[in-house]
Amino acid sequence: MPDNLNEYYFLYYLLMVTFSVLITLLSIPSILHVARTRHLYDDVGHFRKQHDHGIPRLGGVAIFVSFTITLLLFSIIDKNIPVSYILTASIILFIMGIKDDLSGVNSSTKFLIQFVVAAILVILGDIRLSSMYGIFGMYDISYIFSVVISILFIILVINAFNLIDGIDGLAATTCIVANGAFTVLFMYLKHFELAAVSITIVGAVCGFLRYNLTPAKIFMGDAGSLLIGLISAIMAVKFIELNKFTALNTPEIVSAPAITFAILMGPIFDTLRVFTLRIVNGKSPFTADRNHIHHRILRLGYTHLQTTFILTGVNVLLIILVFRFANLGNFTLIVFILLVSMLFNWGITFCLRSKERENLSLRNLFI
Repeated sequence: MPDNLNEYYFLYYLLMVTFSVLITLLSIPSILHVARTRHLYDDVGHFRKQHDHGIPRLGGVAIFVSFTITLLLFSIIDKNIPVSYILTASIILFIMGIKDDLSGVNSSTKFLIQFVVAAILVILGDIRLSSMYGIFGMYDISYIFSVVISILFIILVINAFNLIDGIDGLAATTCIVANGAFTVLFMYLKHFELAAVSITIVGAVCGFLRYNLTPAKIFMGDAGSLLIGLISAIMAVKFIELNKFTALNTPEIVSAPAITFAILMGPIFDTLRVFTLRIVNGKSPFTADRNHIHHRILRLGYTHLQTTFILTGVNVLLIILVFRFANLGNFTLIVFILLVSMLFNWGITFCLRSKERENLSLRNLFI
């Protein structure tokens, strides 16, 4: 790529991220004022809440407004990224999120809306996984199977980001790391229209993070966490598809599914873990509890900020390791990622048992 074109895109993305950051920063003070005036606060009495005073849950409004306006003004129109379907899905999910933040939405309705949003993206927008990419030795799959796994994947990632939004800064920081990584990868692949979408959500969330780090003045709520999950899922699918082995194409980045898995491992592993434990214990997977990894780290005595840094650090380290050993292949790397995640969780369990028993013993690893 010519140097002058590189410089052009650098300035273009710098303008986008600056614009999206500023919109969020300028929006939140007004949102805080309205929330105080109308007493629109978080439910401090709920057993899962980590704060003892009311905090507005309307940060998602600023993120959505910033993302939407910036994308409409600056996005590069290209067949690879159906902006109209992305914005349609974002609006639908945002409306449901606001309803949930203000008065609540039951889990079945939330799942139905998420299914509709995912179906719009997959069927109408053709944003879908079209192969197994060599995992389990499988490559080509039917259109129906492609649609099913793509819808399930998008729903999984949406809910994963929603579930990690339990402490100050965690969901926002995870979004910045994930979509920052996708921005760099899309720029390397010269898919500038996809990089534009990723960096727009990064800018919107960076502005929000200014008010969400401890002590948090505002939460993103479901309107924000569902949106960042949606955009992260779309970027993941597009990145994997761009690096698919075909008879006519050898991808520039190998093991794209494993790299994507590493990028999104924090929220995905935590979601799969808590859902599995709830089902094993005979509970609904959607039953709220305080057994998420971030809750468990807090019980060790760490602050919200320290917990966010720990989980972000593990996420970044995992991404670097997977990039370093990308030639090992998807299956090997995915097994490696799962093993590292389980060992990390096992380490937390060991520390919790040792703290509760006031005894540092190897026995705490197993009982």
